[in-house]
This record gives sequence, structure tokens and C-alpha cells, in this order.
Amino acid sequence: MAANDYYAHSSSGHNGPRYDFNAPLPPLPSSIPLYQTSRPTHSATSSPTSPLEDPMYPSSHPQRSQTSFASDSAYYGAGQGGRVPEPGAYADDTPLRPHPRKKDSEDWMAQNQQHYRLDHVGDAAERGKGGKGGRGRKTRRSGFFSGKIPWVVYVLSVVQIGVFIGEIVKNSVLTTSPIEIHPQFNPMIGPSPYVLISMGARYVPCMRNTDGVQDSKLAIPWPCPNTTTLDPKSPSQQCSLSDLCGFSPVPNPRVGGSVHDSPAPNQWFRFILPIFLHAGIIHIGFNLLLQLTLGREMEISIGSWRFALVYFSSGIFGFVLGGNFAAPAIASTGASGSLFGILALTLLELLYTWKEHKSPWKELAFIGLDVIISFVLGLLPGLDNFSHIGGFLMGLVLGICLLHSPNALRQRIGESEPPYAPVSGGRGKDGAVNSGVQDFIKRPVGFFKSRKPLWWAWWLVRAGALLGVTVGFIVLLNNFYRYRTTCKWCKYLSCLPIKGWCNIGNLNFTETAAPNKRDLFSAAVPAPFYPYP
Repeated sequence: MAANDYYAHSSSGHNGPRYDFNAPLPPLPSSIPLYQTSRPTHSATSSPTSPLEDPMYPSSHPQRSQTSFASDSAYYGAGQGGRVPEPGAYADDTPLRPHPRKKDSEDWMAQNQQHYRLDHVGDAAERGKGGKGGRGRKTRRSGFFSGKIPWVVYVLSVVQIGVFIGEIVKNSVLTTSPIEIHPQFNPMIGPSPYVLISMGARYVPCMRNTDGVQDSKLAIPWPCPNTTTLDPKSPSQQCSLSDLCGFSPVPNPRVGGSVHDSPAPNQWFRFILPIFLHAGIIHIGFNLLLQLTLGREMEISIGSWRFALVYFSSGIFGFVLGGNFAAPAIASTGASGSLFGILALTLLELLYTWKEHKSPWKELAFIGLDVIISFVLGLLPGLDNFSHIGGFLMGLVLGICLLHSPNALRQRIGESEPPYAPVSGGRGKDGAVNSGVQDFIKRPVGFFKSRKPLWWAWWLVRAGALLGVTVGFIVLLNNFYRYRTTCKWCKYLSCLPIKGWCNIGNLNFTETAAPNKRDLFSAAVPAPFYPYP
């Protein structure tokens, strides 16, 4: 039996006053309480569904707080099953009180999301256990693969580990040992430098015409990838430059040639492949440790596309800079330049959000110590410190261009700090359309409209930094392939002038009698080199 029928029937059997459902509603009081005027209103209200629910009187329900919906953690009764009501629901269930619109509730919840999460963490834990009064809910896992997954870091790490295993296998096949032990032990515990050259390490004679090679007056026998001796008469020391470099055939230098000979060696991909190669277990171990910690956090923060752009740009720029100024006989490998670019991003992000960190000076000291130690280690013989320097510079420039503006600047120009938008567009976590770069391309005028002078000044700094590093990259490539000029003091950025360390990695040739040529000609034998970047 319906509620209205019950009251109508029961009232007909008594002498008490009968409730008239067709009677007009009583007039509202002239002064409405303040707490009612603070609620959003609708254009129409519903009539009471029961004679006991008179609009002139408040509901008999226990009234909960009206000032903080999100902080309410009281029991909601059996009707709600112990669960928090929907965001659009109103705490005081009085029919004539207007309920807030769904959009207003969502906006309020977004502004107080942190507070809401903290106040209800206990309730969420209880609901997750799936007790008797409610259905169980899966709790969110926490761990290495929880939340947003940094795919670029994981894929790069897997590829680099796979390539290193290939290096060990190839060294074992060529020299019968997984690591180099003859003629010298590899302190990085890895393959020989000749195996690394044959697999794509940055080695200048395989990439361009080199002074002392193409214009040599003597025939130059090159060490083979399988060599384990320093004896110039050994067959493993009688290969051609093309045999050493591998991949596509490299034009072998002719006796009495010129540095302008054509065709010239042009294995340009050696600016890219070394990012995936490493000189030994110690080398790849330290790089992976930094990549899976600092790199992982940075990719989660700025997104995969931005991270990949900084990672590869820093690595390539570092190898280009080293190709211009490092010793030409150094077989440079490793992702250190890329990781120095990520380290530069971390430094910029710390400076941009300085006041938001609990211990910014400690974090700055940690980053500074890491940078200093890495640069000092780059001064050891055989290491390519230019790759570190170039990667760090590229990371700083791209960080200025890609990271959010400093918080102090954003506060002065009155802008909030939005999350990093997907580069390819799509929808964000809140469901809002976020077209990223596509929206900027479609509406460039709207993007620059109503901007303040400080905003324009900062964007001029960004544009200038990007233009400068682009011009610098083009100049370095042009110098590497055409002019081949260097500076006398630049080498001291990558070595210490003690015990001849700065001469390690140079192409030094010694004359010796060529085997099986009846001493009619002399051969220039390249001095041994053991670089471990």
C-alpha cells in the first residue's frame, strides 16, 4: 500500500483533521535562513511526497556538516550500504532544499581532491576489504609497474641489455673470451674496443676523412676485430679499415692520398648507435641505475615524447661534440650523454620549483655532487668527457624549451601550473580534451593572445636557446665533415696533463717492415688504443 493511501485510509476512520492533498502550499517565510541562500537554486522545486514532510520544517534526519562535504566521514545508513554518496548528492536530504548541480560538485571535488583523499583513506581501506555490509573493491597496487608506466625507459633499458649481451657473445666468438683479457684487461669488464668499433662505436676514421689516414704516405694495416695481440706482424693486425669498421664497406685509404679524397668514409649512424653500446658491466650497470631511477621519474613527470626527445638529442649532441674535439682514436660508447641531459632536466625542475621542496638544498647538493663526480671521472684517460658536456648542455636548452615556466614567473604573470599535456593530443585524466601541439597549430593566434610582457620575455629566452643550440649543432656537423678544425686547449676538458694522458686516443703511427712484402715498402701501424668512455 502506498504511503499516501495509508494515511488517507487511516485518517478516514478517526475524527482528527484530514490532510487535503489539493490544498495550496503554505507561504514561505519572509526571511530565509542564510544557510539556504548559500546553496545553488533550481528553477523549480518538487512538492512533498508525504504529509509528514512539511516544507516549513527541517527534516528530522541527523544534520551533517554543510561546510565540508568532502571531509564528512560519518555513517550513511543501511540504504547507502556504507558507501560515500555520489558527488552530485546533497548531504541534507530535505526535499525542498535545492540540490547542487553535478558540475558544481565536480568542480568542488577537484579543488579539494587532496583533502578528500586524506579524510577518506580509512573508509577506502575498509571498503577495499569487502566486509559484510558492502562489496569488495580492488585496492590500487603500488610498485615498479604501478601508475603511469615509463615505456621509453623500460624499452631502452631492455634494448641496451640485449645489445650488451650481443657484445659479450661476439667478443667470445671472435676472441674465445667473453671479455677482453688480452693483450690488456678491460677494467670495465667487457669486450675489446675493436669489437665495439665493429658494432658501431663512434670511431672517427670510419666516419670521415681523417688527417694522418687518408693522406698517409705509407700503407696502414688496421687491427682486426678479433685481435688479441700487439704484434704488428700477427695476421690479426693486418686488416683493412673496412674490415675494422664493418657495416657498409668503407673506402680504404690509398697511399699518398688526400683528406679531400672521395668517396670518404661516411658512417654517420655512429652518432646514434653508441647510445645502445657499453664498454662493460660496470659501465652499463651505472647507466642503468641512473636511467631506471632518475630517468624513470622524469619520464613520468614530463611524458614519454618529451623524455625521448631530450634523451636522444642529448646523446647525439654529445657524440657530435666529442667527434669534433675528442681524440680521434677513441671508440666512444654509452648512454652517458643522454643521461646527462636528463640530469640537466632534473636540475632545472628543482630550480623552477624551489619553494615546493622540503629540502631543496640537499637535493641541489646531491645533483651537483653527481655532476661534479661524473665530470671529474671524464678526465681519466680514455674517457670521452665531451659527450658528458654536450649532453648536459643540450639537456639544459631543451629543458628551458619543454619544461613549465619557473613557478616564480608563473605567479607574477598570474598563470597556474597545468599538468604536462600529451604531445599527440587526447584526453587527460579528468576527461577534458587536451589537444596539445595540435591545438597550438590550429589556433596559433589564440595561443599568443593577451599575453603579458614577462611571458613574452621568457618565450624569447626559450626561442633564443633553441635557435642557439640548433645553430651550434649545424656548425659542429659542418666542422666535423668539412673543416676538421679543433682548439689546442679543448682537450684539457677531457683529460689531465699528467703522464701523457692527453695523448691517449690520438692516431700515432710507427713505421715497420711490412710482412710478406719483401721489405720493399714500409707500413704505418696505428698505435694501440684502449678507450673506455
